[in-house]
Amino acid sequence: MSLDIFWFLPTSGDTRYLGASDFGRSPSIEYLRQIATTSENLGYDGLLIPTGSSCLDPWIVASSLVPVTQRIKLLVALRTSQGAPVDIARRTATLDRALHGRLLLNVVPGGDTAELEADGIFLDHDARYAHADEFLTIWKKLLQGETVNFDGQYLKVKNSRNYYPAVQQPHPPIFFGGSSTAAHELAAKHVDAYLTWGEPPAKVAEKIVDVRKRAAKHGRTVKFGVRLQVIVRETTEEAWADAHRLISHLTEDDIRRAQQSFSRMDSIGQKRITQLHGGKRDKLEISPNLWAGIGLVRGGAGTALVGDAVTVAERLQEYVNLGVDRFVLSGYPHLEESIRFAELVFPLLGKKAVNEKGRIQTGGAFDVRGAQGNVNAEAQAA
Repeated sequence: MSLDIFWFLPTSGDTRYLGASDFGRSPSIEYLRQIATTSENLGYDGLLIPTGSSCLDPWIVASSLVPVTQRIKLLVALRTSQGAPVDIARRTATLDRALHGRLLLNVVPGGDTAELEADGIFLDHDARYAHADEFLTIWKKLLQGETVNFDGQYLKVKNSRNYYPAVQQPHPPIFFGGSSTAAHELAAKHVDAYLTWGEPPAKVAEKIVDVRKRAAKHGRTVKFGVRLQVIVRETTEEAWADAHRLISHLTEDDIRRAQQSFSRMDSIGQKRITQLHGGKRDKLEISPNLWAGIGLVRGGAGTALVGDAVTVAERLQEYVNLGVDRFVLSGYPHLEESIRFAELVFPLLGKKAVNEKGRIQTGGAFDVRGAQGNVNAEAQAA
């Protein structure tokens, strides 16, 4: 099993501390380009570009990276409730052509109801997934070169076509994450890779089993990934100290307001993450080295693997053993943490880096116990 490691572009800004501090960084295009080119040179396989009302537009950010990247894939968030599938199909094909086949799409049907309503979207939870099903049905047919006639509950098109195909056929791969029954069924029917937020391995295993069974009923197979934060240092003590430092500026009011906001959401995934820590500072290590401190105030990916490189590689291996073959990672600040993770953990994963002359270099291929081999050996043999 080959292992893909993606990094994250903080298009709503970056920081050294959660909460109020003097260390905030604006999400300028120049800064995002710096993270992107650094990630590419370090050997990351892709970059997640998120969506949301507090984020820069993901499609425009991705377009800004076309002239400064050559190899790294761009996983661009696609909110299916915003924009028509015909328009998005054209946008998809155009961007994939500009990237010479490096585009991936991260489908986002849900989110914060209040945020969606502010954007003019008034669909309840299950309706958003039913709408996404229709959207992806049309979108996929268009990218496959079909003339599409579709009359659904939410969407209708007549004699629609996409005239310029994407480089990747039948379409750029679709990533997706969701924890509800409706989300799992959408994943089973449409997506290429299912992403779960960083829950304890046993809970992730339950999701994988369910999505895999549902996909089989559609005659399909799905790949699996985990979306995680990381705090990796040379020693475990340093890592935990930096984890606690990250939330040292948070007040109880900060946490209370964030948790109240999360409680109003109809996202099942957000409810699952919140239940892991209950908004309490004293219940944050929810599984060995899996820390939920970020989720006190950050929606979505609120759990982090914390520890030295060997420990973090061991924890990643636990997910790999379940069938996971990709990780989408992030950490604060995103530029510095991308470098730390690559320098400390990539050699344990047998990952390759690109030096300043553009040549591929292989890190030392050692398993987590220090013997020659690869951290994926157990998964490959299974």
